[in-house]
Amino acid sequence: MNEQNLIIQSIKDFLTPKMIKYSLAPIVVTLIIMYVMFFILAGIGADHISQMHIQAQQSTIQNGVTHTQSIDTYLEDTALIQFLMSYAATAWIATFLIYALGAFLALYASIFIAIIVIGFVTPYVLKELQKRHYQDVELIGYSNIFTALLSTLKWIGIMLLLFILLIPFYFIPFINIIAFNFPLYYFFHKMLNYDISTNMTTKDEALEIRYKNKTMLRIKTLLLYLISLVPFVIFFTTVFFVIYLGHTYFLETRKLRVKDAIPSSN
Repeated sequence: MNEQNLIIQSIKDFLTPKMIKYSLAPIVVTLIIMYVMFFILAGIGADHISQMHIQAQQSTIQNGVTHTQSIDTYLEDTALIQFLMSYAATAWIATFLIYALGAFLALYASIFIAIIVIGFVTPYVLKELQKRHYQDVELIGYSNIFTALLSTLKWIGIMLLLFILLIPFYFIPFINIIAFNFPLYYFFHKMLNYDISTNMTTKDEALEIRYKNKTMLRIKTLLLYLISLVPFVIFFTTVFFVIYLGHTYFLETRKLRVKDAIPSSN
């Protein structure tokens, strides 16, 4: 199956009633988590801004005598904040920056949460694909909850480390786009491939598929990641991602097993 036909077939599968039903769970769960996180973080942020405590000391010398004055105030009471918020231009800039940063973080958080949530739906999506197209390919699978949790935590740790290591590149135009997105793409790529392979192949088959098709898999996950960067798209397309990449794994697994079933000639 060529790539164009694979995409068309993936879209057709995605638009079936059962796949649409499977899509609802990631959408609902991700939105609920995002909703709760928004109000928690907004409340914490508002409290910290309004209650930011400032303490300072200022020393002056009068007639040879040193006088020390202590300054103890809250940020909300300072003239600077009152000045900034008293003018429309500065208030608009401050509001814009807050919302821009919030939107940026919300987009990244939605991708991160959605790619974790979809892991719970992946087995059902793959079983439906097998039933429709790949009844000759047995779903074997490997891994367990413990190893899955350890792998996820490891990739989260590496992702956070990459965010820190790439800080110097955040200030370089154009390069910062790659620097901002590479850590999350790394996590996206790892999780999507892991979820599909651990529900379908043996560990050896998964390693062989990823080794022989590493460039193709990276290109596909990169394209899927770029799609997920469109605001709100990630809420509706995670099941499609599993379907599209699942077709690839089914086809490659079939090739491996057919090859292994053919006796080698002496």
